[in-house]
Amino acid sequence: MAWASWTTRGVFSGRGGVLTDEAGVLYGDLTVHTTWADDMAQVTVQYTGAIDWFTMSGSPVPCGSEDDSRHLHAAAVESVREGAAATVPRPWPQKPQQPTESAQE
Repeated sequence: MAWASWTTRGVFSGRGGVLTDEAGVLYGDLTVHTTWADDMAQVTVQYTGAIDWFTMSGSPVPCGSEDDSRHLHAAAVESVREGAAATVPRPWPQKPQQPTESAQE
């Protein structure tokens, strides 16, 4: 089983904070954490330095690769910075697809 995780501390929420499933809206200095396993990404947030983690609303989301989950994490961090009761971005920005060369006959 492949897995990966990313953590970004010191993310200050924009006006309106970030919406969580368990605690409603969180505001202020937050830590954003994304865990990717089994083609799913789970995004959680906490007050920086606290113990409790809360699910960012809209999580978990299907995520087909480790690289895609890194991009999802970056998009979630930006969403928290923007505020407005932020949720996991949908559709979240994925890494651009590489153009494929067509076979010539």
